[in-house]
Amino acid sequence: MEMNECINFLLTKAQHTVFNYLKAELVQFDVTPVQYGILKCLWDENGQTPKQISKALSLDGSTITGIIDRMENKGLIMRIASKEDRRTLNVYLTNNGFLLSKPVNKIIEEVNEKILIKFSPEEQNQLKKYLKLISNN
Repeated sequence: MEMNECINFLLTKAQHTVFNYLKAELVQFDVTPVQYGILKCLWDENGQTPKQISKALSLDGSTITGIIDRMENKGLIMRIASKEDRRTLNVYLTNNGFLLSKPVNKIIEEVNEKILIKFSPEEQNQLKKYLKLISNN
């Protein structure tokens, strides 16, 4: 099989292209694409555990812990022990984390539009459908 026909190569190349474009757009907010994923989880439901976030983003716990450490050092989030079980930490947005919601979500929408402009609305829906099928979502 030619490399340009291999689904792994095609998906990796496409993901790399989108990731790098998004990374370049988010740099002005000192946020990486993966940090955006954590922020989005918390914008949708503040106070999640690292385990909940890692499951939502399909990342392992040790990866999430390192990213949360960096985001906490930037003042975007904070970890607070659960009132029910002090061994459990919940992740909350700081005011700075909340303030990024509007401008960062605008960037995300613009990046999606730019990437998908090559496709008709029907093709965009099909692409998303096929990617979800591949990822079992």
